[in-house]
Amino acid sequence: MADRQALILEAAVRVIARTGVRGLRVEELAAEAGVSTALIYYHFKDRAGLIRRTLAFISDRATDYTDAALADTDHARATLLQLLMGELQDTERVRENSIAWGELRATAIFDPDLREPLAESTRNWTRDTAEAIADAQAAGRADLRVSPLDAADRLTALVEGLSERWLSGSLTLDRARALLAGAIDAELGPDTAQF
Repeated sequence: MADRQALILEAAVRVIARTGVRGLRVEELAAEAGVSTALIYYHFKDRAGLIRRTLAFISDRATDYTDAALADTDHARATLLQLLMGELQDTERVRENSIAWGELRATAIFDPDLREPLAESTRNWTRDTAEAIADAQAAGRADLRVSPLDAADRLTALVEGLSERWLSGSLTLDRARALLAGAIDAELGPDTAQF
């Protein structure tokens, strides 16, 4: 991706996190990114194209910071925990991403053009989570009776809900993280390999 495009997309995430999708104005985005509105239209064609590309950019950023968290894990169940906990970090990048993701998900309810790209991003995240669950099963760290895809759908939906509650002040980050850890244990059963 060109540096200018990345600069614009980073600014789009900040603006969406600050004002929401409905508050995203190309002129404000241009000012935030320090570029002309013409350059935004050149790279993204229209506002809808910009929003779709921002969604993909958010997904890619989330993959970057969750992959970084995975580098410190030593076994398959810890990998799953870190993959999901990566979305509950008190950093500016994660907060911006999570707020913008929630905004885009809410917008997709009213914008059919956004539904398929959002569904594709969600499927990718769910698939990665299901693969981590299957790896934990293969390592003897998760109950083999668990359907990895079903558990992944439940856990990723829970992460989104916990993130929304944390970001809106309804739940502390520590409580959200504890609830997620408990949900992983409930979904996968005890980690018998640790004993």
